[in-house]
Amino acid sequence: MQVIDDNRCFVCGKENPVGLKAEFIVDPELRKAETTVKIPEVFQGWQGITHGGIISALLDEICAQACMASGLQIVTSELKIRFRSPLPTGSTVKVFGEVVGERRRIIDVKGRMELDGKVVAEADVTMFRT
Repeated sequence: MQVIDDNRCFVCGKENPVGLKAEFIVDPELRKAETTVKIPEVFQGWQGITHGGIISALLDEICAQACMASGLQIVTSELKIRFRSPLPTGSTVKVFGEVVGERRRIIDVKGRMELDGKVVAEADVTMFRT
């Protein structure tokens, strides 16, 4: 399977008119990635609270970016999220991802999202090398 980047990814695509347009700092040697994103109010679930799907998408993407930083072409196989606290819309969050293991075509990655230094969500992600 070949995956093609057409610059319309919801999280990072510059050509997606409704996306987050996240920009990433990556470290290929440490297999890490990070980004800072402001969550617009339009991405709410409950009033004033960021929808869990938006949080999940950001954690999924940061983990993919950590893999791609070291040249891996991957897709998500499994995504396990732990929501630690509600995230108010309008917040600016920091999101981190790090490759923590690799076996054959499976890559294990951890992600976390922080607001003012406090973890609001964490992810264990299994990526599949294409």
